[in-house]
Amino acid sequence: MPTRNQNSEQVLSQTGLSGLLERVQRQVSSRASIKFRGTVTSYDGQVIECSKFPASLGSQCTIKSSSGGISKGELIGFRDDKNIIFQYDKSSDIFSGDEVYVSDILKQVRVGPTLLGRVIDGLGQPLDGLGVIDAVDEVPIDGNAINPFDRGEISEIFDVGIKSINAVTTIGRGQRMGIIAGSGVGKSVLLSMITRSAEADVIVVGLIGERGRELASFTKEITSSHSKHKVVIVAVPADRSALLRLQGAKRATSIAEYFRDQGKNVLLILDSLTRVAHAQREIGLSLGEQPTARGYPPSVISLIPELVERTGAGINSFGSITSIYTILADGDDTVSDPIVDNARAILDGHIVLSRKLAQQGIYPAIDINNSVSRLMADLCTQDHLNRAISLRRLISVYTENQDLIMMGGYIKGQDADLDLAVDLWPKIVNFLAQEKADRYPFDELETLFSELLG
Repeated sequence: MPTRNQNSEQVLSQTGLSGLLERVQRQVSSRASIKFRGTVTSYDGQVIECSKFPASLGSQCTIKSSSGGISKGELIGFRDDKNIIFQYDKSSDIFSGDEVYVSDILKQVRVGPTLLGRVIDGLGQPLDGLGVIDAVDEVPIDGNAINPFDRGEISEIFDVGIKSINAVTTIGRGQRMGIIAGSGVGKSVLLSMITRSAEADVIVVGLIGERGRELASFTKEITSSHSKHKVVIVAVPADRSALLRLQGAKRATSIAEYFRDQGKNVLLILDSLTRVAHAQREIGLSLGEQPTARGYPPSVISLIPELVERTGAGINSFGSITSIYTILADGDDTVSDPIVDNARAILDGHIVLSRKLAQQGIYPAIDINNSVSRLMADLCTQDHLNRAISLRRLISVYTENQDLIMMGGYIKGQDADLDLAVDLWPKIVNFLAQEKADRYPFDELETLFSELLG
């Protein structure tokens, strides 16, 4: 048995150790408060410069206003021995000398099956009023790079339920596609049709920079359909900060990666890539980047492949992300717009929406001749390809001579291809058009092609 002296020594030892731990904790706390805190030195309405303190890029910072308000932002860079913080919102006034401190490190995204059927914002907070989302798993917000040689091949057709897409721009499971369109030509309607009709295990929709009204309408339509319980919506309206818009795009991609790594076939819809680029442009210019093409700094050009390359087939074909990115053509310019040009170069194909077809009442207004799927030849049978080529040729011949036909200058018998195109044009229009609620599986295309082309 220990003696009284031994017991006393033990107590004293424990007391001393306890006291030592308390002193160490106070010192660490004191140093942490100094190390991870700074003060505001300048503010331009959204970008805050503060005295430099050690923190990594992506750290979430809290600004305590002298007026009593609290504002949050993210550390986006360093300049002239200062930390550069981009505000999430303008919830309170900012004054010189206000306290700034690190409140979180935004490197991970909380994910899990509980996200299905929910609507969240760029920071993962619920927007649907259905309570807290109990997501316990974590994935990096910037993703994990996959060796391209480890990816599986794209060998299966991804059925989107849209006649014209399935027929002429066939998409593969794990393919990256773009929808290029100007404003008001039915882009949102086409996306809702794909969301409701596509054969996917999980659908992740990133609505980035959309108008609040359109965002609410789209979300209501999707969440009221039969596919509600397999859809995750990340919504960041146009009036939110550039940083939240960028965070929303990355979060949507991270969620899609999580379900892909579970072996799911995921459809990722990001609307729109252009507004994500606008957000990055705003952030890049605030950091002092020099604008290049149409005012876009170099970071915008590098952002597009960073996002796109995170999608695609999983390792050894375990899961896939079929991604569709909408790209807004400025003034219907599908040639010289730098975002359109860069996206088209990195994607595996693109679908162009035509204002002329929309004005004629043909929806979805897909410009067949300017749309292409780079993997279609590897996915479809030769018979399917031959019929698709024939359809493209007939559409091309008719559109090239449409003005002549409308003016009454067309004379039957001079061009066999034109004669056939004129005869079949009402059937072609009927083939291209599709009601919003209709779905045409890929398996029905043979019958539809036969009815159209014989």
